[in-house]
Amino acid sequence: MNPAHTASAPLQQDARTIGLIGLAHGTSHFFHMLLPPLFPFLIGEFGFSYSELGLLVSVFFAISGVGQALAGFLVDRVGARPVLFIALACFAAAAFSAAAADGYGGLLAAAALAGLGNAPFHPVDFTILNKHVSPQRLGHGFSVHGISGNLGWAAAPLFMAGIASASGSWRLACVAAGVLALAVLALMLWQRAALDDGRRAAANALAAGGASPPEHALAFLRLPSVWLCFSFFFWSTCALTAIQSFASPALHSLYGLPLSLTALVVSGYMLCGAAGMVAGGFLVARTQRLEQVITPSLLAAATLLALAGSGWLPGSAALAVAALAGLGSGLAGPSRDMLIKRAAPPGATGRVYGTVYSGLDLGFCLAAPVFGAMLDAGMTSGIFYGSAAALVLGVASAGLVGIGVATRAAQLRAGQGARA
Repeated sequence: MNPAHTASAPLQQDARTIGLIGLAHGTSHFFHMLLPPLFPFLIGEFGFSYSELGLLVSVFFAISGVGQALAGFLVDRVGARPVLFIALACFAAAAFSAAAADGYGGLLAAAALAGLGNAPFHPVDFTILNKHVSPQRLGHGFSVHGISGNLGWAAAPLFMAGIASASGSWRLACVAAGVLALAVLALMLWQRAALDDGRRAAANALAAGGASPPEHALAFLRLPSVWLCFSFFFWSTCALTAIQSFASPALHSLYGLPLSLTALVVSGYMLCGAAGMVAGGFLVARTQRLEQVITPSLLAAATLLALAGSGWLPGSAALAVAALAGLGSGLAGPSRDMLIKRAAPPGATGRVYGTVYSGLDLGFCLAAPVFGAMLDAGMTSGIFYGSAAALVLGVASAGLVGIGVATRAAQLRAGQGARA
């Protein structure tokens, strides 16, 4: 913890850091959607197939997933702030590359640059939050972080497709996205004091104190808790992918509701998730065993999703129930992020968050084709049952992590008592 925050820091100072990191995270989620809202325009100009355009999304998440695990090492070595600046510059380069693209190769390069820019954000964001925000406000920081990501996802289609439709030029929408990235970068540079994670100062203090050399950089990979956290992110992202991508057509097929109505399920799920994240931020500060928040929240969400897929409800009720499941996922979010912090060994925050959050990218990559194949095969209820099952598997992973964290804390207390 940054020495400035061993005691409570002023609310304004914490709020500034939380707000900046929220904006950065929202920007990263915005650039998840740099190209997908433009797919109809790209098909109209270049004649691409949806398979070709889908490959652009796969390239984005493949580079982001591998890069995220590696970025954690870079963050732990040079600090989070300079990596954040580079990531935002990559987003601007991706947008301008897309605007200048004269074929598939240019769009592929844009997707790769956007994936490279997205890679460092979770290790960067959580390193800065953990080092710069007072402990009693950290749960609220995690809440804002999660909500901002949802807002970024929501804003991108409106921004990109809206500008492209109004101007008649998808290239202008890409230029506007590049300008947006540069504006965010300029703000981060201006407010850089609020983003200093103290990495250089800590390294100098370690050298001056003659402390023993740190563990090998890969030593954290031996910890079961790291891989359990990774699996938790993988399963929870599989569930999210099913809802984001396929809940609307599944409800249409299962209940005969019009697509114009079933499309609301994703927005409802995200809004309920945002409300859950706000409440979850308060629960973090009051809960020692975080898995006791995660487990009932995700099990309730899984139950609601299974109920929506059962076919027992009226169509409109099934839509509402599926959307309400987002509340449980949102409630678990801040506790999930805090659980990872407690599972991370000292000095390895960036590496652990980078490795764990790469499970998110893997979940996006693998779940979409699996759930898509289920829908093609007519297994409509399987979209909801599969999502519910993924959440239950996530609960199992989180429970094992919580047990490990509690055991380690008890051993530490016992050791301190023996030395006293």
